[in-house]
Amino acid sequence: MPYGKALVDTVESSGNLAITGNTAITGNVTTTGTLTSSTGTTYPIVSGTAQTASGSSVDFTGIPSWVKRITLTGVGISFAAAGAGEVRIGSGSLTASGYTTRVATITNAVVPSIQTSTTSMAAFVTSTAAATVSGMCVLVLNDATTNTWVATTTTNRSDGLIQQYIGSVSLSGVLDRISLVATTSTFDAGSVNILYE
Repeated sequence: MPYGKALVDTVESSGNLAITGNTAITGNVTTTGTLTSSTGTTYPIVSGTAQTASGSSVDFTGIPSWVKRITLTGVGISFAAAGAGEVRIGSGSLTASGYTTRVATITNAVVPSIQTSTTSMAAFVTSTAAATVSGMCVLVLNDATTNTWVATTTTNRSDGLIQQYIGSVSLSGVLDRISLVATTSTFDAGSVNILYE
């Protein structure tokens, strides 16, 4: 197929490939850059490397500037004693204030309890050293000009409680890190990871 050979030559020599109309491609397409269409640039979905929850924090740094959505997951997280691990983000360093977060704790009670937080997007909390907590925190960039992020989080505690968080914060610069920080006690088990896009 002469056209196939010409297409390969064009890609190798210029580094750019423009396709107009409907085109069917069979097999895998690999790119080291981004894909641009009439609706904007398409970025990859990237999975981080799962880390064991230990010590005082679980950190993910070097997040690319193009990221608009981050999902942090935690499974079987526990602490040396009853503890809390707060989800914090930052630009250059973690931000530990300025959050506007509400949390509803749901039990078999008719009315859930409502609390507020100014130190994090959300928290993974346990009631005893033997207890564990699992959950997912989804953060989305709301405004790139003010670096404002919003998040929703749901955690399921082994003591029978479910907690729902809704929070937001504006950073001083472009987000490049997210951490689960132990604010009471220290981590002694569990797995934490992120997915960003």
